[in-house]
Amino acid sequence: MEQSTAVPGMTRGQLLETWVHTYAGAILKTCFIYLADHDLAQDAMQDTFMKAWKYIERNSASSIQNEKAWLMRVAMNTCRDYRRSQWFKHIDFRASLDELPPSCVSVPEEDRDLVIEVGNLPDKYKRLVLLYYYSNMTLQDAAKALGIPQSTASKRLKRAEEMLKHSLTGGEGQ
Repeated sequence: MEQSTAVPGMTRGQLLETWVHTYAGAILKTCFIYLADHDLAQDAMQDTFMKAWKYIERNSASSIQNEKAWLMRVAMNTCRDYRRSQWFKHIDFRASLDELPPSCVSVPEEDRDLVIEVGNLPDKYKRLVLLYYYSNMTLQDAAKALGIPQSTASKRLKRAEEMLKHSLTGGEGQ
């Protein structure tokens, strides 16, 4: 379970600064893999923190049980909104993978196809894979971040793994 970074007496600005320092890398990585565009991923990360800022202005930060899970959920929803835009459908994922700075996500050459295939998964599977494997969240925390039961998350993760195996092996070994 993630520890809260909130400290009693911390101002809203200090809390947001702590969140940015603690979670910006994981959020940017997740947004990039989800959106396949470095500039959009940076925009989505900034929008995620703007939404967090607005939330903590209206609500108590202590109402957030798991900060990382909550921020990742906000980030995923932001990315989903970006993907809904009409012009987004014209992005070439393979070309965009080269845009990501090595300091953000280092993808060994042998894993590039896997990252591309994760990006091609249907959203309900991709979101779970990103949280579980790329953001190192537990299955329970990933399920909470997505607002689904843990049993559903487990089934989706298995299905996503099957889909990735099938696409990466060309259907061999079935």
